[in-house]
Amino acid sequence: MGSPSHRDILLWLLLLSIVSGHYLYPNQTGTGLAISNLIDVTTEELETGLERGFFTSSDLVKAYIARIQEVNSTLNVVTEINPDALGIAVELDAERANGTTRGPLHGMPILIKGNIGTADKLNTTAGSFALLGATLPRDSTIAAKLRAAGVIILGKTNLSQWANFRSFNSTSGWSAYGGQNFGAYYPQQDPSGSSSGSGVASSLGLALATLGSETSGSILSPSEVNNLVGIKPTVGLTSRALVIPISERQDTVGPMARTVRDAAYLLQAIAGKDLNDNYTLAQPFENPPDYVGACNYSSLKGKRIGIPRNVITPGEDDGPVLAAFESAIQTIRRAGATIVDNVNITDFALDRYLNSNTSLIVLEADFLSDLPLNYLSKLVTNPNNVQNLDDVRNFTQTFPPEDYPDRDTAIFDGALGLGFNNTSPQFWTAYQENIEVAGRQGILGALANYSLDALILPTHYSPGLPALVGTPVVTVPLGKSPANTTVVYNERGTLVESAPNIPFGLSFIGPAWSEASLIGFAYAYEQRTMVRDQVQPYLVPKIELADVVAARKMAVQRF
Repeated sequence: MGSPSHRDILLWLLLLSIVSGHYLYPNQTGTGLAISNLIDVTTEELETGLERGFFTSSDLVKAYIARIQEVNSTLNVVTEINPDALGIAVELDAERANGTTRGPLHGMPILIKGNIGTADKLNTTAGSFALLGATLPRDSTIAAKLRAAGVIILGKTNLSQWANFRSFNSTSGWSAYGGQNFGAYYPQQDPSGSSSGSGVASSLGLALATLGSETSGSILSPSEVNNLVGIKPTVGLTSRALVIPISERQDTVGPMARTVRDAAYLLQAIAGKDLNDNYTLAQPFENPPDYVGACNYSSLKGKRIGIPRNVITPGEDDGPVLAAFESAIQTIRRAGATIVDNVNITDFALDRYLNSNTSLIVLEADFLSDLPLNYLSKLVTNPNNVQNLDDVRNFTQTFPPEDYPDRDTAIFDGALGLGFNNTSPQFWTAYQENIEVAGRQGILGALANYSLDALILPTHYSPGLPALVGTPVVTVPLGKSPANTTVVYNERGTLVESAPNIPFGLSFIGPAWSEASLIGFAYAYEQRTMVRDQVQPYLVPKIELADVVAARKMAVQRF
């Protein structure tokens, strides 16, 4: 990953700071501005510093690239750095100098998941060599919206290959193209997935924030174990056009950030209607709500918050999570909310949710149709000539770096063996069961029947039901596993699934298009607890923005 010029940036910063004797403490830029370390810095802090001229977007790009280079050989977080990022930063700095800014994210470096399409020098691979070198006719709508907002797309993050929709025996955070990604809260930590690299990158301050995508858990789960805020939007709030798909009914793109407010800024930039994704045309508003303005400390006051207890099926190691959850309930009650307990889903819904395979059938049938129709057929160049899922499977099974058969293609096999796609009556029967299980007899029924504003669950239990009906969830940090937690490896012996210091989260769940309310509830809880500050990674990049500013000033003085 990366080029010698990127490594040169890191060496240049380190050498200049040491040789010149001008190494600064992380919170001092030498300009009178006290700024948080990049692992904690917020959008508003960076915007203030940029606006006052204390540093530039070019400085930010150099600092973030240096931080990526510090940890990437250990954690495999970022697959590619945008070779044009510094040039884009220079252009955006010039715009700012001329009095033009495109919004609060102007000149902010963001990393995006490796399945979000860009028409630039970055590859969009979903972690597979099958798509290496393939090109698109234009940016995905998401990428285009980021650029319009002044965001610098710094690079692409690693992910569970094909968004975790290839194998039953692979590992979270592994892709053929990117290798095995690890979390930073315990050595060899399972980063969860599929937005694994996005989770780790945001948690360590390798960019201001990141984008992930979710079909069922792929934003929420890596946000949870990486001590982040993750917003899984309503399906249709953010465009999926030219994002490598699994399911048109469940796929959604959302932010992964260190604070609720930062996540809200990023969601604001990417939400909205798109003629290239007809699901977005169902939005009940012409323009999205003010998600940043929804960050109100009093948001929980007078609200009715429900707990569907029978969705929580605890394992033997869940004691600390459940204890923290009970404490969170009291915090929410003290914030002025009414807690309505045991707003359970029906026995039928619970049984089908836990034991039925219809949810997988829906995803497999959608994948069969959506992958060729909504992505592969749009490619301008397709070096490996993969036109459909059968071609992708054949490539995967015959190209050695794809690690087949050690990592199987069981999900591909299952989809290809269905005998139907999402145009079949058999598909519709399965899909209607999903809607019944999660809808009238599930979480939507609970919200309506008890006149609730939201549901809460430990994040581990929150993704599945909202995924089936495409409704939103916001997760925030809740706690961490205690020091006496037993270290448990996965079956391959390559990832630590359970250990001390692994973060866990709290989810707020609502009906479709309720992101503004959920963001408000999450913010009110976050500001009362500030749990993220209590959980520290074992590995943190050392390069800070102050080092870059000092190096630039020394270079100017010497020349």
